[in-house]
Amino acid sequence: MSKAKITGTRYVLAVKDLEKSASFYQKKLGFKTWWSGDGWHFLKRDKCLVMLGECPDDMSAHETNNHSYFAYIDVENIDDLYRELAQKSVDLGQIQDQPWGQREFPLTTIDGHRMMFGQDITTD
Repeated sequence: MSKAKITGTRYVLAVKDLEKSASFYQKKLGFKTWWSGDGWHFLKRDKCLVMLGECPDDMSAHETNNHSYFAYIDVENIDDLYRELAQKSVDLGQIQDQPWGQREFPLTTIDGHRMMFGQDITTD
């Protein structure tokens, strides 16, 4: 059996305006700068790491009309997070309990990237 172990994830996203996008993650989503330079801005909140790369000539996620999400982020106290983000006028979908045992809500960034936040609500 392999001894390899995945120890975390980092999301790498292309954005048109690095300064504007980094500010959104900081002011609206509560991320802190981990590193920035050379057209990159790395941010983190708890165990979630996002690496933004400036690509001003690329098509934005909004323009692709793609229904995909880039991340599913497991959280604790999901209702508190939902209220926190709603107070900051973030583009959120409804928070709902799902038949697969998750309470979750979607979020869309100012660049059109989508992510889902979820909390396990199954009882063991």
